Amino acid sequence: MKRIVFKTLKVILVIFIISIIGLLIAFYRFSTPKPDKKIKEDFKELGVKPKIEYRTFKDFKVREIYIKSTSEEKNVPTVVFVHGTPGSATDFTKYLTDSTLRSNVNMLAYDRVGFGMSSAGETQNSIAFDVSLLEELVKDLNPKNTILVGYSYGGPIVLATKEKFKDIVLLAPAVHADVEPMPAILNVYKWEGTRWMVPKIWKSAAIEKMSHKDELRKYDSLWVEQKSPITVMQGKGDRIVPYENTLYLEGKFPKEQISIITLGNAGHSLIWSRFNEIKQELLRIIAKGNKSVD
Repeated sequence: MKRIVFKTLKVILVIFIISIIGLLIAFYRFSTPKPDKKIKEDFKELGVKPKIEYRTFKDFKVREIYIKSTSEEKNVPTVVFVHGTPGSATDFTKYLTDSTLRSNVNMLAYDRVGFGMSSAGETQNSIAFDVSLLEELVKDLNPKNTILVGYSYGGPIVLATKEKFKDIVLLAPAVHADVEPMPAILNVYKWEGTRWMVPKIWKSAAIEKMSHKDELRKYDSLWVEQKSPITVMQGKGDRIVPYENTLYLEGKFPKEQISIITLGNAGHSLIWSRFNEIKQELLRIIAKGNKSVD
């Protein structure tokens, strides 16, 4: 009997070790940012030629991916995408390579400091820092012809900007400190014995996550200073950023300023799983004040 129990425990231990190794491999693959060459190759297969540039912001290297519109019209709007945590500019590849969007707007996505190829692992752990970076990136754009799109942790960054833009689109935005979840997986970073397993990008994410409640509270009374039209899109099945965030924003702004679009039971991966609905909403917003959108 003891021998059977011992063999069973041994098998369970082996399976557990193999599973951990498998998870670590997947973890690192998912977390490794795509180099410029790989992005260009992927985009080329889709018939798109991105412009990839780096700029220095407060001694940090920031990667930008710019897609010029195929439209011949003047004053084409620009859509600027801000990713969440963890994440990178390539989270928006489907949008940047979509032919209909490209025929109507210029598009810009960038790696926030600490993520992707932008000084990986050096997150500044500050909404104010990210806001100042975003404002630096868009300073030469006409705000009346610019649409900001913020996903997840990118939501509060977009919402905290000071200009009045053509529109602000918040995709599953994490803006409400009181409902901010603290997942148990954070302990992998907190424990010194396991911290070594965490890739740089995820270390940045953990650091940002642990201070996010305090950062959000700094802006609780400041969100209403945002005067841009606001569109919020989220699903009620989101377990990463609770739907209460959307209800919170709905109660913050007047009905004529904010539009709430509930995407059924969509989860937090909505920027991929509900691409078509988000794309159509972007096209609707782009068309406001413009001649037409296909």
